[in-house]
Amino acid sequence: MTQMGARPGAFRLIMREAGQIREMGGDLTEAVTAVDFMMRQALDLGASDVHLQPERNRLLVRYRMDGVMHDVGQYSLEIVPNILARLKLAAGMHIDERREPQDGRLDMEYGTRKLSARMSCLPMLNGEKVVMRLLDPMGAKVDLDKLGMPVDVLHKWTNSVQSSYGLVLVTGPTGSGKTSTLYASVNKLDRLKRNIVTVEDPVEYEFLDHITQVQVTERLTFPRVMRSFLRQDPDVMLVGEMRDAETLGIGIQASLTGHLVLSTLHTNNSLETIGRMIDMGGQPYLIASTLQAVMAQRLVRTICTKCKTAYKPTRDELIEINLNPELIDKHTFYKGAGCDQCRNTGYKGRLGLFEIMVSTPDLRELIARQASIGEITEYVKTKQGMRTMLEDGYAKIAEGKTTCKEVFNAVYSTMSV
Repeated sequence: MTQMGARPGAFRLIMREAGQIREMGGDLTEAVTAVDFMMRQALDLGASDVHLQPERNRLLVRYRMDGVMHDVGQYSLEIVPNILARLKLAAGMHIDERREPQDGRLDMEYGTRKLSARMSCLPMLNGEKVVMRLLDPMGAKVDLDKLGMPVDVLHKWTNSVQSSYGLVLVTGPTGSGKTSTLYASVNKLDRLKRNIVTVEDPVEYEFLDHITQVQVTERLTFPRVMRSFLRQDPDVMLVGEMRDAETLGIGIQASLTGHLVLSTLHTNNSLETIGRMIDMGGQPYLIASTLQAVMAQRLVRTICTKCKTAYKPTRDELIEINLNPELIDKHTFYKGAGCDQCRNTGYKGRLGLFEIMVSTPDLRELIARQASIGEITEYVKTKQGMRTMLEDGYAKIAEGKTTCKEVFNAVYSTMSV
């Protein structure tokens, strides 16, 4: 694998054994050097995931950066067993198990940074595929106002998460930044005067103080942990995902009994959330009584500031996202030309597109009588002035932060205009 892009720095894998933490040993072999370089490079490039994909004649190394996969190198098959053995050992997996999927977590230090990675190992045709999600504790310290929310959305969301009780939801597909939004929201709460508990699968980031975090396992399921939480005198419960009727039911009951419940749900937009909750077994009158706010979000890549340049999009680019093609001559559009800093992609970093629906007496009445999605849409747009994620995308295109193509890829295919 070509060793470019990684800065020299002290890197080491850390092992946890019987509650003790120690540096993972090993002679300076080719495999040790390969693993250390690969992890350093991924961290330097800001990758979120590392993929080791075995193919017939090589081990392909791929990084996910800004939500997009990139091939970054390869290793010969001779070194692969030693690379996998080192990673499995660091993640607490069985080295000799090659026929069953395994999951683990490895810890590492890079300079002054302490990081971890969630690791999954899956047997496949040409060997075992390894995927590692890199987790930086700094991710738990993100500020809400750094996520790209419009001012009005930020104000409504902040008010909602400061409620003393109720159900507050973030919706969107996997990889849309829901967990980051929830962590940033928890950071807005007074953890000294409130008992905050979380149940997650997995625990991606560790809060430093005053917050109880529980990892879901086969025995410690979401419903079981949530029931235990209710006997732990909680004020705020963060539930990683409302993934079944039982979890939703307990969340609603907790909201009714004076707790604030923050969670996520997989829906295309905020308006579909109500129907999804009803499909999962939630009673409309209970949903109406407990729901405080629903925010839907997506992530789009931002234009690289180093190579940002003005350009004229084609008519089709604007038509795809329902913009008037005549804007081509009336507005300045931008894109990244490609440079070393952005690996010639034209993009560097990501920000969110958001839409929010907040509870009001009129909205509760609509939910309780199971009004159509058309009625609810009309209400939130005319009475609440809600902008859809697509409309938020228009604003960020106009601000020169992203491109028409990014907005289309992120939201248009799942949104109704």
